[in-house]
Amino acid sequence: MATLTLTELCSLIGEALDSSLDASYWVKAEISSLSEKGGHMYLELVESSGSTAGKPSGTTAKMRATCWAGTKEMLLAYFESETGQSLQAGMSVLVEAEIQFHSVYGLSLSIVGIDPSYTLGDIARQRQKTIAQLQADGLLDAQQLLTLPTIVRKIAVISSPNAAGYEDFKHQLENSGYAFQTQLFGATMQGENAALSIIAALEEINAAHFDCIAIIRGGGATTDLSCFDDYTLCAVCAQSELPILTGIGHTRDISVLDLVAHLSLKTPTAVAEWLIHRMDDQMGHIADLLVRLHRSAERQILIRQHKVELLEQRLAACNPERIYRMGYSLLTKDGKVIRSVADLHPGDNVTSHLSDGSVDLRVHG
Repeated sequence: MATLTLTELCSLIGEALDSSLDASYWVKAEISSLSEKGGHMYLELVESSGSTAGKPSGTTAKMRATCWAGTKEMLLAYFESETGQSLQAGMSVLVEAEIQFHSVYGLSLSIVGIDPSYTLGDIARQRQKTIAQLQADGLLDAQQLLTLPTIVRKIAVISSPNAAGYEDFKHQLENSGYAFQTQLFGATMQGENAALSIIAALEEINAAHFDCIAIIRGGGATTDLSCFDDYTLCAVCAQSELPILTGIGHTRDISVLDLVAHLSLKTPTAVAEWLIHRMDDQMGHIADLLVRLHRSAERQILIRQHKVELLEQRLAACNPERIYRMGYSLLTKDGKVIRSVADLHPGDNVTSHLSDGSVDLRVHG
């Protein structure tokens, strides 16, 4: 039996692979890990056999892959321009790969191309699954059952503290002329940890202290926003006691969180403008009510005044002095009004009251 050194065997394997395989293949896989070093990108690609109860049931294939520096920048820029997201662990991808065999490092793939449409399709499928699950759980429209207060003034804001979008939002409200009160609950607004960070911020908010919650993101490229399609985040937001307004800067399709929110707007600035316009409307409504109240009060005063005038006329008609001027007199005996001749007897002293004075009289018969 012929014997080979390990190097000779590796060389034989390499030659066999080169002669029997195509130059490159399009491969579907999931990125289980991704890192960069020395300008190169290193990935681990896996394939699972399926899932049970929402969890992967087993890995059926795994292979290392490398995207060399010369290809990486162009490939990542193309992927982000098409998907609006950065390449990251957990994504399903369709990559063009060359098979490489090295006597020291073994078998691996060299990634030379990527098809963003495949990832977009997978994202869309996952998004639809999330929407369907929220619908089945009765959460998709839960926020629509909440009612914003007539005056929305106290706002809990979830945003990155240093984001330009947050600064624009805050300054716009401050310069509106209205007494808005905002409190920032800082969170990471993109990347793998964003969903958990936003949930943590939501849990800090005391519903009794605010009228609504604004989740805003802005001031940067619209990449790595898959966190806003996360089921857990969307479910927590759907069950919030406060109405949630979103302005998270999507330039493409709206996120699942936008669908769940009480009101979805494109940007932080748009959220601030909506709040100001709502306040304008409410202040206008209050001004209209004041005008109507003033007019109603005026009408009531005119009506009351007319009634007083009528009463005064009736009182004037009953004034004894008016009766005296007409030639009538009033008889009194011992200070009491004489209403009948039966009240008088011969010899009684009576007083006759006239318009210009009174006269004492004596009854003779």
